[in-house]
Amino acid sequence: MLNLSGTVGDSIVDGPGIRFAVFAQGCSFNCPGCQNPQTHQFGIGTDISVDDLVARIRANPLVKGVTLSGGDPFFQAEAFAELAAQLKAFAYEVASYTGFTWEGLMVEGTAAQKKLLSHLDILVDGPFILEKRNLMLRFRGSENQRIIDVQRSLAQSPLAPPILCSAKRWTG
Repeated sequence: MLNLSGTVGDSIVDGPGIRFAVFAQGCSFNCPGCQNPQTHQFGIGTDISVDDLVARIRANPLVKGVTLSGGDPFFQAEAFAELAAQLKAFAYEVASYTGFTWEGLMVEGTAAQKKLLSHLDILVDGPFILEKRNLMLRFRGSENQRIIDVQRSLAQSPLAPPILCSAKRWTG
């Protein structure tokens, strides 16, 4: 089961193209200036099964990508890993936002968090930092956040720096 703050069935601001955005309920980063502070408290969202959510996503034939946001999906990594795996089986591009850094996940991440990473195409990592806010950035809120090509990054050594996304659709 996933505990969600909400969903947007046809988002154009959570990644390129028409995407289904899934907002996890729960985040302990509590970044000052966060655009979704209502998602910080754990366990107060709506519970939904992975299968039911996948059916809702598949119902829109225009959706080609799914973005996991929040809150932070990595605090519910096991359930979000199951969701991402099912979405990849249906050929969706799967992206996720997290306040964790790539390096932190690679060194100190749980098995479930690493499993979630293994099913992602794109990761936007790092906490939102108000002092580094930049409204000109595409699909990021602050300059410290990176758009990472997850599969290419996982193909190299776990301690190597991540490979940043070069796809124009993500980086503009």
